[in-house]
Amino acid sequence: MAKSLETAPRFSYKGSRLKPLRAFCQVARLGSISRAGEALFLSQPAVSLQIQAIEREFGATLFHRRGRRLELTDEGRLLFEQVAPLVEGFDNLYTNFQKALKGSGAGELHIAAGTSTILHLLPSIVAAFKAANPAIRLTLHNVTGAGGLELLRADKVDLAVGSMLDVPNDIRYEPAYTFEPTLIMPLGHPLAEKDEITLADLSPHGLILPPQRLTTYRFVDLVFQRARVPYSVALEVGGWEIIKQYVAMGQGISIVTSICLTAQDRERLVTRSLAKYFPSRTYGLVLRKGKFLSPHARAFVDLIRPDLLSGRDYYRGGHSER
Repeated sequence: MAKSLETAPRFSYKGSRLKPLRAFCQVARLGSISRAGEALFLSQPAVSLQIQAIEREFGATLFHRRGRRLELTDEGRLLFEQVAPLVEGFDNLYTNFQKALKGSGAGELHIAAGTSTILHLLPSIVAAFKAANPAIRLTLHNVTGAGGLELLRADKVDLAVGSMLDVPNDIRYEPAYTFEPTLIMPLGHPLAEKDEITLADLSPHGLILPPQRLTTYRFVDLVFQRARVPYSVALEVGGWEIIKQYVAMGQGISIVTSICLTAQDRERLVTRSLAKYFPSRTYGLVLRKGKFLSPHARAFVDLIRPDLLSGRDYYRGGHSER
């Protein structure tokens, strides 16, 4: 009998099925055994043993290494999509039970979003949500993309709304809106007289851009580098609203996403589409795979993507067919 148990172990690590599954989900989300150990208050060897126990149980390699990050194999991704909702449900059993006791007519909803999203994309959506759910206390957390993911993974927000380029394994991104790249100039700028503007036209003029660590700056740099067109940066400053103000003051020109442009902006700025040179930017829903969405969160999602939660595909943490 002992030999049989050794040759066919079933989550033999400390006799618990939930612990290894919880460790597996954390490694899948964080891409690191050491970070998963920190989140679970376990040592790195303990997490490694739990992952090994699951791989023995299912007879599959669940992770492969990409640089310093662990990524799910196809088998690992399939297991994660099945296991994550179970672990999530068990870990949040008490909280969800208490929420159910209070009923679905009252509660809280927490959304993470950046400044431009809050100012320009969400107002009508928030108004519609509040009109339909007046008893719900809605909190908008004004954070950058990375900050939103951190809150989402820590279960401090229900979902996020914004733009994503690189989507981690544990995150589901569902685009809903598309905005084109736009050149903005002060009134009377020399380029304002041109209907079509090339990258070479921009070269002599100083650009006002977000900090280098942000995606917009990297995009601009990549496009100019590939076209082998020199450019200069007159000013680095964070936030579309600040950039628009400095452009209007004549401190430079900028390349922004049209989400941030209002009717008032078009009266004080000259705009030209740069869709010929720069890719359009999508904005949408950012969800953590396997996370249970409350009725309030589902109602908010329906206002942005009414098709998203209609099929059982949502519960597997995958993408709806479009």
